[in-house]
Amino acid sequence: MTASPETPSANQMWGGRFAAGPDAIMQAINASIGFDQRLYAQDIAGSRAHAAMLAATGILTNKDAEAIGKGLLTVLSEIEAGNFPFRVELEDIHMNVEARLKEIIGEPAGRLHTARSRNDQVAVDFRLWVRDQCDAAITGLDALMRAFLAQAEAGADWVMPGFTHLQTAQPVTWGHHMLAYVEMFARDRSRFVDARRRMNECPLGAAALAGTSFPIDRHMTAAALGFDRPTANSLDSVSDRDFALEFLAASSITAMHLSRFAEELVIWSSAQFRFVRLSDRWTTGSSIMPQKKNPDAAELLRAKLGRILGATVALFTIMKGLALTYSKDMQEDKEQVFDAADTLMLGLAAMTGMVADMTANRDTLKTAAASGFSTATDLADWLVRELGLPFREAHHVTGTLVALAEKAGVDLPDLTLAQMRSVHPGIRADVFDVLGVENSVRSRTSYGGTAPDQVRAQIARWRDALA
Repeated sequence: MTASPETPSANQMWGGRFAAGPDAIMQAINASIGFDQRLYAQDIAGSRAHAAMLAATGILTNKDAEAIGKGLLTVLSEIEAGNFPFRVELEDIHMNVEARLKEIIGEPAGRLHTARSRNDQVAVDFRLWVRDQCDAAITGLDALMRAFLAQAEAGADWVMPGFTHLQTAQPVTWGHHMLAYVEMFARDRSRFVDARRRMNECPLGAAALAGTSFPIDRHMTAAALGFDRPTANSLDSVSDRDFALEFLAASSITAMHLSRFAEELVIWSSAQFRFVRLSDRWTTGSSIMPQKKNPDAAELLRAKLGRILGATVALFTIMKGLALTYSKDMQEDKEQVFDAADTLMLGLAAMTGMVADMTANRDTLKTAAASGFSTATDLADWLVRELGLPFREAHHVTGTLVALAEKAGVDLPDLTLAQMRSVHPGIRADVFDVLGVENSVRSRTSYGGTAPDQVRAQIARWRDALA
C-alpha cells in the first residue's frame, strides 16, 4: 500500500523505526477507531486545553496555538456533521484527529503533541467521557426516583401484601413499597456522585509514563477541563482505570435494582396476581393467543441489564494482571464501558416510563393483603402487649390459631372469640381490632415503617431532597 504525501500511512505515523505497515490481521487487532471515535468531543477538548497551555507556558507560539484551536473546532464540526473520514490505518481517534488537523492547518499540527503521549491523552479522554456518563446516570436516576415517588404519593395508604420468600408475610402500603425503590436508587445515585468526585483528577501531562521535561502547567489544563486537580503520580495516571471500574460497579448495582423491579412487574402484571396494569407502550401481544398482553419491556430489561455485570467482570479481568504502567490490553477497556453505559441509560429511561405509566389495582392489592394469614404477627404482638406473654409463647399460640383457621377454611379475623379462647383463655374481643389489614398498617408507626403517616413523612422528605 502506497500512501499519498498528504495521507500518512501507519508506518509513517510510527516514524522511521518501522519499514513496513501492519498486515490486515494485525491492523484489525490493533485499530480501535471503530469504537473509540465516540471519544471525539473529549479528545478535541483535551487537545484544545493542551494547546492553550503550551502557548501560555511559551512552549508553543500564540500563532500556532490559535491555528490549532481553530483547526480543532473545524474537525469537531466535521465529525458532528457526519462528514469526517475516519480511517482505520490511523488506528484511533487521536491520530485521526491529528491527521485531519494537519490537512487543515499544515505544519503547526505537528506541534500539538509536544509534552504529551497517547497514553495520557487516552487517559484524559476516557476519564472525561466516563465523568459525563456519571452525570447522565445521576440525571436518569433523579427522573426514576421521581416516578416512584409519584406512585408512592398516589397510594400512600393503599394496602397490599408484603412478601418474604414470595409468600404473603405482613400487610404493607403501596406507597411504602414504592419508597423502597426510591431508597435503593438514591444509594445508586450517591455511588455515581462519589465515583465522579473521586475520578475528577486530570491525567493530562503525565505523558507516556514519567512526566515531561517541558515546563508545562498541569493545573491549567486540569482547570480548563473541569477537573479539581491534576493527578499526583505519572505512573498511576496512565495505568489507572479505577474510574471506569467504579462506574461499572455503580452501574452493576443499579442494574441489579432495575432488574429486581422488572421481575416484580412481570409477576405483578400476570393474570395470577393482577396487582398492576402496564400500558400498551410497554407491552406486546402474542402471535397466536389474542388475549395475551406480555410485559416484554420488563423482561427484556431483566435480560439486558446482565450485560452491565458482564462488562464489569470483563474489565476487572483485563486489569487484574497488568504490571505498571500502560499495556495494549487496556485498549479493550472502552467497548465494555460504552456498552454498559448505553444499556444503563436505556434501562433507566425504560423503567422510568414503565413506572410512570403503570396503574395499581387497588382492590386486588387489598384483597391479596388480607390473604395468607397476613395479620398473624399483629395477633402475636397483641398477645405480648395485652396479655404479657413472652413473644415465643405468643408465637406458638398464634401458630396454633393459624392452624385452626386453616383447618376451618377461614382467615384469622373470621375465627370466633370462642375458638380463639379454646387456644388461650385470656384472649378478649378487642383482639379483632388488630386483625384487619388497615389496622395492621396503621399500627406500624416506627420510623421507616409502613404506616401511612410514616409513608407521607418520607414522601415529603424525598420531595424536598429532589426539589
